[in-house]
Amino acid sequence: MSNLIAVAYPDVATAEKVRALLADLQKQKLIQLEDAVIVERKQDGKVKLHQAVSATGAGAAGGALWGGLIGLLFFMPFLGAAIGGATGAAVGAAQDFGVDDNFMRRIGENLTPGAAALFVLVQNAVQEKVIPQIAPFGGQLIQTSLSNEDETHLREAVKAAQA
Repeated sequence: MSNLIAVAYPDVATAEKVRALLADLQKQKLIQLEDAVIVERKQDGKVKLHQAVSATGAGAAGGALWGGLIGLLFFMPFLGAAIGGATGAAVGAAQDFGVDDNFMRRIGENLTPGAAALFVLVQNAVQEKVIPQIAPFGGQLIQTSLSNEDETHLREAVKAAQA
């Protein structure tokens, strides 16, 4: 089972640094992420989501590949690739993986203008190695799906690592 953890940061740059660090830690097999999204509340109050992976782009690429292959069967690979790419992009844009976008937008509306929050969906992590690396960035824990005991442990571990 995955756990949702959302941490507020004073700006987008800090949230992006933490997300990049988590991606690096994932390559080292210290954490396994399902999703990592930065929610930014702009100075004008609008909320913007910065997805780690574009489902639209991935869908377009996959659709173009399959459309081109099917188009080869009918001697129209370019037409097949164009139709497949457009269909794949539409399907990719309609799909929502990981954390619900509407939920993140609602949380983002509570951030102060200029601030950002990092939402991560974690399958598992080596806490004693991950927490000390992200703790220096600070942040405020705003939402988790952890048990009360695990959330308290996380807060204490972050405070200890920052000290």
